[in-house]
Amino acid sequence: MAAVLSGPQLAFVTEEIRRVAGELIVPRFGRLAEADVLEKAPGDLVTIADHDAERALGRLLLELLPGSVVVGEEAVAADPAVLDALHGPAPVWIVDPIDGTEAFATGSPRFATLVALAQGGRLLASWTVAPLLELTATAVAGQGAYLNSQRLRVARPPAGLRGLDVALPQPRWWGAEDRRRFNALFGTGISPAFFDTSGLVYLELAAGRRSAMLVNWELPWDHAAGLLLHAEAGGHTETAAGTPFDLAGGNPMPVAVAPDAATARQLLAACSAQPGEPVEDHAGLG
Repeated sequence: MAAVLSGPQLAFVTEEIRRVAGELIVPRFGRLAEADVLEKAPGDLVTIADHDAERALGRLLLELLPGSVVVGEEAVAADPAVLDALHGPAPVWIVDPIDGTEAFATGSPRFATLVALAQGGRLLASWTVAPLLELTATAVAGQGAYLNSQRLRVARPPAGLRGLDVALPQPRWWGAEDRRRFNALFGTGISPAFFDTSGLVYLELAAGRRSAMLVNWELPWDHAAGLLLHAEAGGHTETAAGTPFDLAGGNPMPVAVAPDAATARQLLAACSAQPGEPVEDHAGLG
């Protein structure tokens, strides 16, 4: 049986995320000591606030839903076997304590706490809380997506790719194949922007303030909350193989996040074009 949270339980999660962010993250903004910031891998930062907030949220969420498990970014960094929970039958809380740690550590308010509840690979509920921007976005499967209690809807599908605003990972995170794909996409005349934090871009897509996004990585804590938010706002996501995003991994890249299936498929087709090969620029491709 799928895990179901009552209205009061959903509201409790929202308030507890806000409280943890207010007590363990916000007070450290702009006040981190050198020893409070570490590098897990080149360019991949983690702070004392990430660790403390993940532990606090994990305890609260496990108490709220007995029998559930937590897959948190920092726990997986310490023990990759934690990811195996995504393959099991238990309800899974997917937690990114600070999405946008680099922004947080360098003084930008563009960071958020992301939490999602999933079971059997299906997303059930999600929360995106950006405390310094005073943004709280929530979604429940089949019940819509909301930002500060206002219903969200994605942008209208475009007539074609030319001039379409498309958010992309920063070039420093591209591999050789990513570069080939995205350079092919640029040939359609899109208007690219390179994003800083995936959680806030998903929110902007769900709110209709951006149109589309392509991603080249699949870490579940970066995507789970935003995927449900975007889907409940009417959007569409699919992998390069035309399949839904699988939280457990193994997704063919890139992944297109768009207002409709036709736009997603047109973006993916453009990425797969060979140099000099024309790409049809109309909605409804495929």
